[in-house]
Amino acid sequence: MIAHPPAAAPGISYVYAIGSAGTPLEAAAPGLTGLEEGPLRTVSGDGLLALVSSVSHDAFSSEGMKAQMEDIERLETLARTHHSVVEAAYGSATVLPMRLATVYLDDARVRDMLRERRRDFGELLSWLEGHVELGVKVYADPREVTQPERQGTEAEATPVSPGRAYLRQRRTQRRSHQDAYRAAGAVAAQVPDRVAALARARVAHRPQQGELAASAGENIANEAYLVPAARVADFHAAVGALADDVPGVRIELTGPWAPYSFATPQAEPAEPGGEAR
Repeated sequence: MIAHPPAAAPGISYVYAIGSAGTPLEAAAPGLTGLEEGPLRTVSGDGLLALVSSVSHDAFSSEGMKAQMEDIERLETLARTHHSVVEAAYGSATVLPMRLATVYLDDARVRDMLRERRRDFGELLSWLEGHVELGVKVYADPREVTQPERQGTEAEATPVSPGRAYLRQRRTQRRSHQDAYRAAGAVAAQVPDRVAALARARVAHRPQQGELAASAGENIANEAYLVPAARVADFHAAVGALADDVPGVRIELTGPWAPYSFATPQAEPAEPGGEAR
């Protein structure tokens, strides 16, 4: 009797984004490549399209996803590929980005999901049409705070012991830190008013820390704004110079992006091997 190797587990459907039928998204899908180098396709249902590729069950089962989330290189690859697909899709049509690692057992379950949520998805797509997401991050960097008067007075003072000099330096550093934070908070508070006539919606995210905060200084405000694509330049003009004359404060503008902060559906993805929603 000849032993045969076990059959490979069938692929499951990974959903990147949702769009409307009758848009260029359907024609653009075959030209895109998704996770595990898989070609993309669309799954249609009740006037909607899901942008989908097949991924291995082993890598995207509960245990497989846990392993990916604990491996920084694999997680970066997952996030980067997901993001690149969504951005490419958004270049051809308005789409709703799905959460990272949204998977269903097969295309039939994806189609059921589209039918069940057609009203929510349709309303969101209409609301987001013609808009992009812009990010505003405000940083406090005490190292950039200059205090010429204070430094001059100290330089002219009678020499003191190393211990006293150290304590004086620490007090100056604390004052610089406090000054930078107060100034950054004041700048951040001005942003919503400056863009009130330009932004359709605003989301305040948690400030980035650790490895996520790649820029110099400390991120004290991290906000996303939904802005008409035609008003991006106006938004930059309204916000970009707010911190130009404020020592120790810096503004970083990001985007335009697909509207992740305003469009991610709240439904939980189905677990491979379980019942699809």
